[in-house]
Amino acid sequence: MQATATVLVYSDNANTREQVRLAVGRRPAADVPPVELVECATQPAVLEALEQGGIDVCVLDGETAPAGGMGVCRQIKDEIFQCPPVLLLIGRPQDAWLATWSRADAAVTHPLDPVAFADALASLLRRRLLTQVSAAV
Repeated sequence: MQATATVLVYSDNANTREQVRLAVGRRPAADVPPVELVECATQPAVLEALEQGGIDVCVLDGETAPAGGMGVCRQIKDEIFQCPPVLLLIGRPQDAWLATWSRADAAVTHPLDPVAFADALASLLRRRLLTQVSAAV
């Protein structure tokens, strides 16, 4: 197991980024490594962080403006080679179809339920870590 997992959090809202930080804590589950967060408030910052590499999972806020998390998700799925899994924060459960359109790997609704969020994030981290181990073999 790697020492830490790096999670990119994209939201123009500092309160949303704080909710994510609090929901993640030190680690979202006992069987995944501790998490280091990379916070981004703009789309260019997201693209730059992904191009630098080392991101294990992206958490994108669908309510961010002017570039919403759904559009950013679709863009990075098209443009980033071996794009990390994406957990999309959506405004309403009815927006789940938009999360599917954007090619998000998972979605949770605002306001964040810390348990549901941590479960979804841990699931994506497990998947990413397994993919990395398989690629290394």
